[in-house]
Parts: sequence; C-alpha cells; structure tokens
Amino acid sequence: MWRREGQVVTDRRAGMDHDLYEYSALPSRRPYSWPNGARIALRVVVYLDYWELAPPAESVQAPDVQGPWPVIPPDYRTHSYREYGSRVGIFRLLDLLEELNIRATLAVGAAACERYAFVVKLCQSRGWELAAHGTHATRMVTSMMSEDDEKLVIQEAITAIEAVSGVSPRGWIAQDYGESLRTPHLVAEAGLEYIGDWPNDEQPYFMTAGGGRLVSLPAQPEWDDVELLWIRQLPTTKYPTVVNDAFSRLYADAEHGARMLTLALHPWLIAQPHRFPYLKEAIARIACEPGVWAATSTEVAQAFAEVAPTAGAGASE
Repeated sequence: MWRREGQVVTDRRAGMDHDLYEYSALPSRRPYSWPNGARIALRVVVYLDYWELAPPAESVQAPDVQGPWPVIPPDYRTHSYREYGSRVGIFRLLDLLEELNIRATLAVGAAACERYAFVVKLCQSRGWELAAHGTHATRMVTSMMSEDDEKLVIQEAITAIEAVSGVSPRGWIAQDYGESLRTPHLVAEAGLEYIGDWPNDEQPYFMTAGGGRLVSLPAQPEWDDVELLWIRQLPTTKYPTVVNDAFSRLYADAEHGARMLTLALHPWLIAQPHRFPYLKEAIARIACEPGVWAATSTEVAQAFAEVAPTAGAGASE
C-alpha cells in the first residue's frame, strides 16, 4: 500500500512504483566514457544555506541535521553555526578548489542569494555553476506541501539566482534531498535540465518528467560530509579513507564504463579548521589521478545527454 496525492493506492502495477524511469541494470548498458576518455566525472557540490533564526511553524527540517543541543527558539546556536559557512568556510573551499582547478556547483537557496550576494558572485567569478536549492535550509520540500506552494518554492529559487547572477540555473538540487511526488515534474516544467537528489546509481540517467526529459545526476550521500561527520559521527581523521575508498572502487569499475563521483560539501562543517586538512587530503588525491574529469553539474548532464543515445545509458536494453 502506498500513498499518492492524498489517496491510498492498494494495487500496484508490475515493475517500478512510479513512471519516472524504467529499471536499468548496470551490466545491461553499453559502456561509454566522459570527454577526453575520462573514467570518472568528479562533481563537487558545495551547499550555501541560510538557516532561519525562527522558521515558520509549518516548515519541515531534516531529522538529525540541527545538532545535539535542544531547540529553544530563537535558536541562535544553530543559526550562527550555519552562518560560519558563509562568513569563513566558503572562502577556504574557494581557494582549495581553485588550487586544484576544480569548478564546483554551488547549490544555493533564495534566502542565501539575498543575504550572501557577495559570496554567490565570488563563486560565479571562479567559474562555479549555480544550482537552484529551494529557499531556506529550514524549509524542505515535502509531499505535505500543496502543488502551488511547491511551484512557488521552485520559482523563488530560480528568480533569486537570476537576480544575483544574471544567469538562469540549469538544475535543481533539493534541500536535504527532500522531494514530493510532483518534484521532478515541476522541476522539468520550470525549464530546468537536471535534478540531483536520487541516490540510486553511479551513472546519470533520464527521467520522464513534465512532459519531457530530465537528467538525474545521482546523489551519493554515503560520503556527504554532513551524513558522515555530523549525523553518523565518523571521526574526521577517517574522512579521507572513506572518500578515497569510494573513489578507488569507482575508478576500477570504470574500466567497464564511465562512473561519477559526487562530493557534497557544506562549508559550515567541512571547512572548520580541524576538518579542512582532511578534506584537502581526500580531494587532492582524486584530482591528481589520470582519467578524472572535474566538471560542473551541467557539464556532466550535457556530456551524458550526448553519449546516451548511442550508449543506451540509463535504460535497459
């Protein structure tokens, strides 16, 4: 039994539980490579969030992301802890990634665009891509929202990026991976080309959404810094081991077809002085390997779209 748009559905059809894509076993796909024969697409996603001091009562936050302290509004501690990322941490990440010749994707919400315009413009000047990321870190998209409210959130995110940067975002990366049953369709209808929230693959694939086609760039939250260091409490000294073990496996498997490694970074967390050296250790090793293509999200989505028709990628053959 599952629920769709407020209705309980007791019968399910054969196959997938939705109509967004068909099941695709990786061995059934013809292999392909990234531009210049690269084996791994390294996609670095940096999250620039604004955590509200007093979010609306109806807003939804992801469990476990606030911190170990009790919520006593106004929550100055969580608010200012997150603010460290826009005041200090983001600049460490900018310098490190420039040193390694990596252009990241900045997932930035509407409220952050308005408050941290200087940071957004600086990231843009370094060649970073800007991706729509909702409105606030304290307001996840969920199926409890109405369709009109969700459309408004998506449009606010797009409009805020356009206002601060002069360019339209090409993709959607949700706050805390939150989606409703409508999200891929609404994202596609809004004119965006990719979505980055589904952690079900190591290669991009197509979604049928909004009457068209949307590229899904799989999230890889197993080595998301918040997932590892904040929620699971992995010792920071082990962070390079986890990231590099993941990379080594993907790199080896890429002999039989290209793979993608998405590295999700939150400057309020990973750019803290005691954690930053371990990030540098992890990412520097990956960046220096031959056959690694460091690319923005749109570049990965476009490269996939070019090879997919001939490779049969992302669909069963």
